[in-house]
Amino acid sequence: MKLRIIRVLAPLLVLLSCSGEQEEARQEVGDKTDFVDPFIGTATVGHTYPGATTPFGMVQVGPGTGVKGWDWCSGYHSQDSSIIGFSHMHLSGTGAADMGDILVMPVTGAPTFNPGTSENPDSGYRSRFSHDFESASPAYYSVELKDYNILAEMTASPRVGLHRYTFRDDSHAGMIIDLGHGIEDVTKESTIQIIDDQTITGYRNSSGFIRDQHIYFCARFSKPFEKVSSFIDGDEGEEKNLSGKVCKVFLHFNTSKDEQVLVKVGLSTASAEGAMKNLDAEIPNWDFEKVLSSAQNTWNEYLSKIDVQTINDDQKKIFYTALYHCLVSPNLVTDVDGVYRGWDGDVHTSTTGDLYTNFSLWDTYRASHPLYSLLYPDKNIAFINSMLQRYNEIGQLPVNEYGSNETYCMIGYHSVPVISEAIMQDHKGFSYELAYEAMKNSAMDDSRGVGYMKKYKYIPSELESNSVSKVLEYSYDDWCLAQVARKLWKMDDLAYFTQRAQYFKNQFDASTGFMRGRKADGNWVTPFDPKSVSILNQGDFTEGNSWQYSFYVPQDVNTLIELMGGDEKFCTKLDSLFNTDPTIDNERAWDVTGLVGQYAHGNEPSHHIAYLYNFAGQPWKTQEMVNKIKTTLYTSSRDGLCGNDDCGQMSAWYVFSSLGFYPVTPGIDYYVIGSPSVKSATLHLPNEKTFEIKAGNVTESNYYIQSSSLNGQAYSKSFIKYKDLQKGGSLDFTMGDVPQEKWAVKLNERPEAKVVEVK
Repeated sequence: MKLRIIRVLAPLLVLLSCSGEQEEARQEVGDKTDFVDPFIGTATVGHTYPGATTPFGMVQVGPGTGVKGWDWCSGYHSQDSSIIGFSHMHLSGTGAADMGDILVMPVTGAPTFNPGTSENPDSGYRSRFSHDFESASPAYYSVELKDYNILAEMTASPRVGLHRYTFRDDSHAGMIIDLGHGIEDVTKESTIQIIDDQTITGYRNSSGFIRDQHIYFCARFSKPFEKVSSFIDGDEGEEKNLSGKVCKVFLHFNTSKDEQVLVKVGLSTASAEGAMKNLDAEIPNWDFEKVLSSAQNTWNEYLSKIDVQTINDDQKKIFYTALYHCLVSPNLVTDVDGVYRGWDGDVHTSTTGDLYTNFSLWDTYRASHPLYSLLYPDKNIAFINSMLQRYNEIGQLPVNEYGSNETYCMIGYHSVPVISEAIMQDHKGFSYELAYEAMKNSAMDDSRGVGYMKKYKYIPSELESNSVSKVLEYSYDDWCLAQVARKLWKMDDLAYFTQRAQYFKNQFDASTGFMRGRKADGNWVTPFDPKSVSILNQGDFTEGNSWQYSFYVPQDVNTLIELMGGDEKFCTKLDSLFNTDPTIDNERAWDVTGLVGQYAHGNEPSHHIAYLYNFAGQPWKTQEMVNKIKTTLYTSSRDGLCGNDDCGQMSAWYVFSSLGFYPVTPGIDYYVIGSPSVKSATLHLPNEKTFEIKAGNVTESNYYIQSSSLNGQAYSKSFIKYKDLQKGGSLDFTMGDVPQEKWAVKLNERPEAKVVEVK
């Protein structure tokens, strides 16, 4: 069904009519939005949301159903049957709950300010709904609110949410704006000002997972409201200027049967005036279809960077939804004029263009940012400039940043691989010297175990939690920094960080063949069980165990193979990982999901592991395992993600793996080949060249590579260089249903990742 026809919501047929010019423009780029289903990941542990947004936009306007536990981190879950309202900010796929700012809820009947509960929707203003009368597509969401007989629709521009409510009955209509609502945060302060009978402004300051978030808004209505009922910290009245901890208003409208009332809500991190400026600049009129069409065209431009032909439409839906999920965050913080609230808390004007927040870097450095670097480098440069502006303001690169606040909720200093990859690929648009200074500052900061690592060349288990995971991830980050030091001729730093890139060796216990915690006196931590899972800030591993982390040395896979006894023993160890008992001994390890043996695809430390067989000369096993993960752990249903999407990383793994290659070591000059599952894919590169991947004879059972060619010449390597993609051309595979054990097995046909000593 074309997105122009939004949905039949009995008894109303809603038909979106695009202009001929707009429709022609959409057809020119190909309507990829038809194959995106934002509901994928909204059940079980996917933590995605179905709201309306634009690529990397400030606004994500959509429904909230409440929070009942970890599965509800996005504020919406498909098992729920009632909606609280429609808020304007959401996090996509994260493992922590926050945002849900600036809630709007259309109602009928007498004023009420209590949202009620999911167990008893009649206790407040929330409404029951049915998934049968709910629809979502890029930049669009609609639902029928049963309790009020209201059709709710919404779309968005980058900084503005546009709502359209059809009040089917002629009873008293109202809209609630509730600044007390947040997904799992607490409102510290809020204000609402009635500017005139169609415009209100306000402010919400909240604290939760995001320690100190500031959001301003301007809401403008398509028809005047007749009366205002107010709520300030429990006191109800008819105030026009509200200020307190929790402020809410109930706006009364005189509507006739089937009348539509629209509201546009602009946001700003800096001021109410900025929110109004954003609103006026981006949506100056009341043409819902025009705003929707413009947003859909933008989505098509982004999604059309990859044209794929798939085995079936179901596979195409999974692919384009995954690409969509890669593009909903990070998120804008600057107003249309460049003004923003900075990381230092002051208001600034950007000198480098749009700035962004919501960097889930422990996840996204692995495949999301490499995808941006390959296909959307201008955006990736904007993300890097955002990181560097933060460094200019507070002297720190982000670790895991949301809402312009550092959460320190994960480990590593993974801004470094994002920035270093861009430098190594010669991307321009930011200062390499400033970037190097900022990266080195992160690596030399003694907090979070780095000081211990400098002293001991590992991190003693009794002195720092998650010690093994930290050493392994810091070692990779230090390798990235060393590569930039080499490029910028900082030779002393090159030698120093090359040494630190090898500290992973000090966590490897040759007697067990596993990475393992050790104490300050050099002894190994006992007892030791490689299957024992620890969580953030507890134990030796971060959201994982030794089985998973023992394979995390992306900068020096070849040395890891040597440590584990050579190619055959390494591959046998990988076989054991995928085939051992898939039980988890920690009931709080919610992230460790999507188990294939002890491989946990639902959490990021495992994401590169299936590709490691290539390094040891058994690429057919990579093909087999990558295919298994794609076909069993990703589906087109609401529970189609086996773990939380983490701002697109789960989805980026699928996008790369469907194309047939993956960035095992972001910052190195090649991708590792897996098993292409699309019939063909054309990458439209930023340099206006195209690179085409073809998988001849690919089917659901034909996932083994039999042979390959690059630009018409026989190609027997199980990796492809970044520069070969950038030149444009084609990579052709012939696929079959049995392993081809002679393809890409020679030493010079394998990928190599090895830390090179500096003499």
